[in-house]
Amino acid sequence: MRTKSTFSILFWADQKNAKNNQALIYARVTVNQKRANISLKKKISLELWNPKTKKAKGSSAEAKQINQYLTQVNAQLFQCYQDLKFKGELITSQIIKAYYLGEAENQKSLKELLEYHSNKIESTLAPGTIRNFGVTEGYINRFLQKKLKTTDIFLKQLNYKFICDFESYLHNYYPKGHPKAMSNNTIMKHLQRLRKIVTLGYHMEWIDKDPFVRWKPSYEKTERQFLSENELSNLETYHFPIERLERVRDLFVFSCYTGISYSDIMLLTPDNIHIGIDGNNWIITKRKKTKTPVKIPLLEKAEYLIDKYNNHPITQVTATLFPIITNEKLNLYLKEIADAVGIKKNLTFHMARHTFATTVTLSNGVPIETVSKLLGHTKIATTQIYARVIERKVSEDMNLLKLKIDKNSIKRNSEPA
Repeated sequence: MRTKSTFSILFWADQKNAKNNQALIYARVTVNQKRANISLKKKISLELWNPKTKKAKGSSAEAKQINQYLTQVNAQLFQCYQDLKFKGELITSQIIKAYYLGEAENQKSLKELLEYHSNKIESTLAPGTIRNFGVTEGYINRFLQKKLKTTDIFLKQLNYKFICDFESYLHNYYPKGHPKAMSNNTIMKHLQRLRKIVTLGYHMEWIDKDPFVRWKPSYEKTERQFLSENELSNLETYHFPIERLERVRDLFVFSCYTGISYSDIMLLTPDNIHIGIDGNNWIITKRKKTKTPVKIPLLEKAEYLIDKYNNHPITQVTATLFPIITNEKLNLYLKEIADAVGIKKNLTFHMARHTFATTVTLSNGVPIETVSKLLGHTKIATTQIYARVIERKVSEDMNLLKLKIDKNSIKRNSEPA
């Protein structure tokens, strides 16, 4: 059942703080039992004020002038209420007060901040990141409409409760076409994007207090999937009768041996290949996502794939190292590839980057600092999500050591005294 907001206006004279028998007149606006008092900057003598009728008594010129003024104020306040109602915006006693006093014109709203942020990142961030911010903005707008019954709020209304309520809304929201609600980590990503937007408003002094000052994200640890050495080998050697699947497989394998992401591979040209300090070919480029420079020595298998597509009809036209393909088609064809090769994991192109970090580098003893550089991570903490692979490597090495010690022990015990 939908409830309607209650709204009322009354006038009162502040008799307690009266001076020289003169009291200030106030208008009290009440919305859903929440009050806001507005000083009308007009005084009245105590004998002239009628507390029961909430207006001046008598028919004197002064009484008529005051009552006429109160009628005008009443009409103006009611018009503020009607305007907010017509726009479908949030209605509170404080907002009506702000509109009446003209303060609303000097206050920025959440919608204005979202629009400013969208324009700011339009030419500075990667398309995928911009798209992610757009998704978050969509959820913010749904939350305002469904839960707060408005299309916008003032930035000064953003508080810790707003964050908590938005988080709860996301936990209970089922995205269209999805079988279940969003994961906790996805919700944390949306809240962190909102935090970046609000922090921008705080730095521009559009908002006095940062509502996120006490908020901390709570991420759940997840296992990053990657291909094992055996799975990678099976993928590399599988013969695909369909050329498009072979091309997608080659792109995936190239990423497995370089750690380069899909968006960065699509931008590679022969100009990105340089002779490194070791006299071998290196790929030198910048990550599209973070603008971080990366220098990657080319392994033999990666070089073979570059040579394979050197004279390909598509690369001849695009002047890129590999044939161009959309990310959507790429990941769609990877499902076909996984079925053909017998890989049971949810094969996505980003898994190639994880495979490079784990199976190809860390598992073969490459230090984590080097892997972080090769991946173009700005913080080594980002690379440490693969730490369990190092632990597995330590376990394998210690087991080998244990076998050697056991063999030496058996050998000593078998020798004659």
